[in-house]
Amino acid sequence: MRSPSVKTDRRRSRLARVARAIAIAAVLAGVLGGCRQDMHDQAKYEAFERNEFFDDQRASRPPLPGTVARGHLAEDAAFYLGEADGALVATAPVSLDQALLARGRERYDIYCSPCHDRVGTGNGMIVERGYKQPPSLHEQRLRDAPDGYMFQAITNGFGVMPSYAPQIAVRDRWAIVAYIRALQLSQAATATDLSAADLAALRAHETSK
Repeated sequence: MRSPSVKTDRRRSRLARVARAIAIAAVLAGVLGGCRQDMHDQAKYEAFERNEFFDDQRASRPPLPGTVARGHLAEDAAFYLGEADGALVATAPVSLDQALLARGRERYDIYCSPCHDRVGTGNGMIVERGYKQPPSLHEQRLRDAPDGYMFQAITNGFGVMPSYAPQIAVRDRWAIVAYIRALQLSQAATATDLSAADLAALRAHETSK
């Protein structure tokens, strides 16, 4: 009859052999895996890496003339440039609705009101702190200006006003133009501009005071 110490020694020996086998398998897997790194370290030039094959020594090649980034073809000149056939568009080439005006108000309050103030008179917070005052959006020349003029001013900047093209998407620029027209109307509207129903409601409100 084997003593308990013999059984224990054999069990320990068997566990040691299993542990060595697992360790060897792990090492072999690492070594063999490291021998084939083709998918991880492919033979290619990284961006901006030197490449003596080309005269300019650049691996990254410049785009071909006329190349346009996907989504930036901008075929609709009226929408993307604010002009058509070389002339500024008279009205915004977007559908005017309450949602567009709400978006225009939000974007105007963020980007325009610091200089033009919330109603467009040109007395924004930045002006009060010494920045050059912009003209009032209610001047007659700006009331008469085509929508394309407003759009291009936002896109390209005007005077000390910088371009907001990087910050404001194209459709949002048109939304701002639409909201500016609403501001202009709000400061110059007359009773004759109201519908019969709106005029009646206004008169009823005035009577109830």
